[in-house]
Amino acid sequence: MKVPVCPVIAAALALLAVALLVAPMVLPSSQAGAPDPDLLYQVSPVDALMLGAYDGVVSVDELMHHGDFGLGTFEGLDGEMVVLDGICYQVGMDGAAHPVDGGVMVPLAEVTTFERDRVVPGISGKNITQVTAGLDAALLSKNLFAAIRIDGTFPSVKARSVPRQEKPYPPLAEAVTHQAVFEWHNVTGTVVGFYTPPFAKGIGVTGYHLHFLSADQKTGGHVLDLEVEDTPAVLDITPRFIVVLPTSGDFIGMDLSGDLSQELAKVEQ
Repeated sequence: MKVPVCPVIAAALALLAVALLVAPMVLPSSQAGAPDPDLLYQVSPVDALMLGAYDGVVSVDELMHHGDFGLGTFEGLDGEMVVLDGICYQVGMDGAAHPVDGGVMVPLAEVTTFERDRVVPGISGKNITQVTAGLDAALLSKNLFAAIRIDGTFPSVKARSVPRQEKPYPPLAEAVTHQAVFEWHNVTGTVVGFYTPPFAKGIGVTGYHLHFLSADQKTGGHVLDLEVEDTPAVLDITPRFIVVLPTSGDFIGMDLSGDLSQELAKVEQ
């Protein structure tokens, strides 16, 4: 039996059907092109860099689509990367920092969209071991990734940068023997870093990986040692993680089955 339909209702239903056909689907911001704030985006595993995979995988422009905060290096191991407040800086062998052109290629980096999840009111430590012990107490879990930001005036910061390498690329342990080391006292700036859980060994630098940029954005580097006095630290807990792997170059034939954690620990220091 047919149920009579009011002509006005019928017309309205017809218009609704047309609207559903032509109206664009509205996606959450992370799906519509904006970075996912709970995602850590990594370019290549750190063990590949350890073995000399210094060819670029993505451009700086592409990297910056996935976050506004992070660290890494550049093609050919050309200096240290600091990503802060949406700007990507390169620190050269003279310790000088400058914004990088978007076309520069990146062999290793990790970035996220930084959002404040936890605040440690006052971190103190005479060296990097004491500082990271204080950060340990603030982690939500040692099984979750976390981005770490510390803004302040630091009694001392010791940092490094590594010279650009030429092919055939040497392993990282050899390349860092030519590093330049810088030390500043009572310097104001920002420590940019990540905590990586132990299960991600070989993919990221497990434990803490920290870089530094001065407040005037003129100097910085990979942090080797650090003194902090009663300075707040902000943590962004990051429950999702993605790694972009190279599809060509030295990476394809590399044997990444070994445990390089001891060599990496020496390189980081």
